[in-house]
Amino acid sequence: MIKIIIVDDHPVVREGLAAMLSTQPDFQVVGEASNGVEAIRLAGELDPDVVLMDLSMPILDGVGAIQQLRQALPSTRILVVTAYDTDEGILDAIQAGAQGYLLKGVPRDELFRGIRIVHEGGSLLQPSVASKLLSHVSHMLKRDEDEPLTPREREVLSHLARGARNKEIAEKLLISERTVKFHVGIIFQKLGVSNRAEAVSRAIQKGLVQVAR
Repeated sequence: MIKIIIVDDHPVVREGLAAMLSTQPDFQVVGEASNGVEAIRLAGELDPDVVLMDLSMPILDGVGAIQQLRQALPSTRILVVTAYDTDEGILDAIQAGAQGYLLKGVPRDELFRGIRIVHEGGSLLQPSVASKLLSHVSHMLKRDEDEPLTPREREVLSHLARGARNKEIAEKLLISERTVKFHVGIIFQKLGVSNRAEAVSRAIQKGLVQVAR
């Protein structure tokens, strides 16, 4: 039997999924949760094989719940079943550790197949979801190619890599601290990162800066 927990903030959706899954002899719905916090608690108690996870939920959303579940129960497989089909939502869920991503309204046979695939250790993306993800990744790669760092941005980045603060960078480059903040923001955007540590790590990977030995 494949033990399943359904996580969705709409009772009607949970009931419908539970009824649908009960038609399969190898599926057993062992619990239902209405938010990420409940999902983590239930999973810890019931040790499910597969969690069907919505993304948009109160208290703790699906991405946050996926991250915590992957740490607490690494053997539990997570299949996202949601109406949330933005590029960012898909990418965030996959990066958080989901093994599959299906949109609500998918044919029941495809849902059954998805559960069995992720349970067996595979990964699954609905074709429309895979297309969005590939398009997003392609856009990111193209952006990296089309938007190289300017000489000034490389200077700022090299100081970031040395651990310099904005004020120190401003003094060294003879520019205002506000201008430094502007350059840092552009660097983050071009490298696809959200903080200094990630920026330095990505820059080292790309060979934009060198680590002092």
